[in-house]
Amino acid sequence: MAKWDNMLSVLWILRSGRKLTAAQIADSLEISVRTVYRYIDALCASGVPVVAESGHDGGIRILESFKGMPLFFNSVELKALVDAYKFAQGAGYPYTEELEHALKKMEIGLHEEQRHNLSRQTSGLDVIAPSRPPSAIPLLRDLEQAVKDGRTVRIAYRKASEAQASEREIDPYGLAYDRSEWYAVAFCHRARTVRTFRVDRIERLESTEAEFEKPDQFSASVYFRDQSSHGREADGPLTLIRIEGEPDTLNAVCGHWHMRHYLTERTDREARFLLDVPTMNRYLPIYLMTFGTAIRILEPAQLKHRVQNMAREIAKHHEDGMG
Repeated sequence: MAKWDNMLSVLWILRSGRKLTAAQIADSLEISVRTVYRYIDALCASGVPVVAESGHDGGIRILESFKGMPLFFNSVELKALVDAYKFAQGAGYPYTEELEHALKKMEIGLHEEQRHNLSRQTSGLDVIAPSRPPSAIPLLRDLEQAVKDGRTVRIAYRKASEAQASEREIDPYGLAYDRSEWYAVAFCHRARTVRTFRVDRIERLESTEAEFEKPDQFSASVYFRDQSSHGREADGPLTLIRIEGEPDTLNAVCGHWHMRHYLTERTDREARFLLDVPTMNRYLPIYLMTFGTAIRILEPAQLKHRVQNMAREIAKHHEDGMG
């Protein structure tokens, strides 16, 4: 049995209220008396009021006033919890305030040496949080509540290509955090199908009286994966696609709901994707044309030539029109 499990076992035995000798505890846990005393010292250091009484009726016991439970986290486990809080905060997790309160409660149970060690170990990692609208946290809370309650909500949603938001009613099935963005996966009453909605593009949300039943075993992550798979035109070998551009432009390319699933490598100036040729030929030329001269296709030559031909056809079309 691991050290921490043994220490918890000692604590539970003593919490029974009986006075026990070190030998009795050692026999119960099949450990040495010396080890029992070492665990007792550790419990005392964690703030547990252990009393050792000598004499005929003596033994080891815990004061009746003790109601709490010490924290048997090692230094790496404590660091992992604090670092996890930093990542949650950076992601815009809607319950970071409650998580922070929980960590403060945890720190209260540490002795001075543990607190100093924790501060030293967690000072070397920071998470740079992307800027988010102030409404993101209440929106995420409201959406999660709607998922839990099975309640239809009415939203004002603005697509990236639209100047104004449009209203629609949706049944939120789940939330997902993907590539630094929060998404609601929901059944859209207007489209009559399941869609994804970027939470930062929801300008207003209000609950309705309508209720819905979420599909059994629904998973937002599985939905994202399936959408990516269904979007491919063919199985088989994949081709490397290299696109060059400014960081902000590449962010838009890589953030596309379909393209992000095929991203394999990203630098400040270049993004690389792996995609089958039929899907590339059908969807990418038109999509990449929307970025104009803000991007440059480095590979493959086939994709570059298709975009060039499309650009020439468009130019010729407008030249003919002006004649």
